[in-house]
Amino acid sequence: MILKRISILNYKNLEQVELDFSPKINCFIGQNGMGKTNLLDAVYYLSFCKSASNPIDSQNIRHGEEFFVVQGFYELEDGTPEEIYCGLKRRQKKQFKRNKKEYPRLADHIGFIPLIMVSPADSDLIAGGSEERRRFMDVVISQYDREYLEALLRYNKALQQRNTLLKQEEEPDSELLDVWEEMMAETGETVYRKRAEFIHEFIPIFQSFYSYISQDREQVGLTYRSHAQRGALIDVIRESRPKDRIMGYSLHGIHKDELDMQLGDYPIKREGSQGQNKTYLIALKLAQFNFLKRTGSRTLPILLLDDIFDKLDASRVEQIVKLVAGDSFGQIFITDTNRDYLDQILKKTEQNYRLFTIADGSVTNITGEEKES
Repeated sequence: MILKRISILNYKNLEQVELDFSPKINCFIGQNGMGKTNLLDAVYYLSFCKSASNPIDSQNIRHGEEFFVVQGFYELEDGTPEEIYCGLKRRQKKQFKRNKKEYPRLADHIGFIPLIMVSPADSDLIAGGSEERRRFMDVVISQYDREYLEALLRYNKALQQRNTLLKQEEEPDSELLDVWEEMMAETGETVYRKRAEFIHEFIPIFQSFYSYISQDREQVGLTYRSHAQRGALIDVIRESRPKDRIMGYSLHGIHKDELDMQLGDYPIKREGSQGQNKTYLIALKLAQFNFLKRTGSRTLPILLLDDIFDKLDASRVEQIVKLVAGDSFGQIFITDTNRDYLDQILKKTEQNYRLFTIADGSVTNITGEEKES
């Protein structure tokens, strides 16, 4: 899948942007706060029906405006054109269309344009709470497994309903609790099984990327923990009901799953340097890319690299660039603040590229090289 052109109106600080892209490497240069990340976020929005950084849609509308529109014009590997449209007016429901036909549900679009984003916000995967690591699994698996997404949505609905009953001052209806607990158990078992299968296959891919980038300087690990590993999930949930009633929410279930991230034999959260943490996160995301490419996706995912070179030594940057510029990766979008540094990297890739500058939300195409594929 290639994003050939994007049209943006009033998205964050981007007032009006029309850009044509290289099928391989597209780089955006500018100081912080100028709009580089916002442009990548617009590309992200076209894949996931939401912003990567702000879940409140109305706050993504440019200040002083009443709407935003983002349109992407794509091309499949066989040359088939695809047009994706997203529009939002204040106080109205957003519209999402494929080839001018509106989706009945936004969930029907997820996975059509597979995309991986690597950004400074990924540091929350290591430093943040367990919900960040569950979201990482959800984003990957939902892009290739429709059954997983449906089970996760139903589980979350049942969890919300059970928590509402647990919060009641009067004693909740036990039969109603049974209904929601049964739905949690049924859908939770599906989510657990698919997460466990994913992590089992994902770990060696992730470790391989880390070893390549670090040139085997460190060893890393990843371990999945879930309440579903204790036995039948329905039993685990029901045994916890008296304590859950006291607390007013559900203490057990797949909504408490965790990924333990290790550097050697210790938690990377505690032991990792800034460079090691960043290498770990980039390896996770490149493995995510590789996994999506291998699990039935009919197209190479788009890769967004937002300010990833900061805190990395030259040798690790060199290894990353070798990886993403190779034939295993498709279209790439990169942001950076240092044009001279990026120019040196681009010349080594021997790939098609376009270079843009961004200042105060205005984007200019300053150079590009078209090479034979």
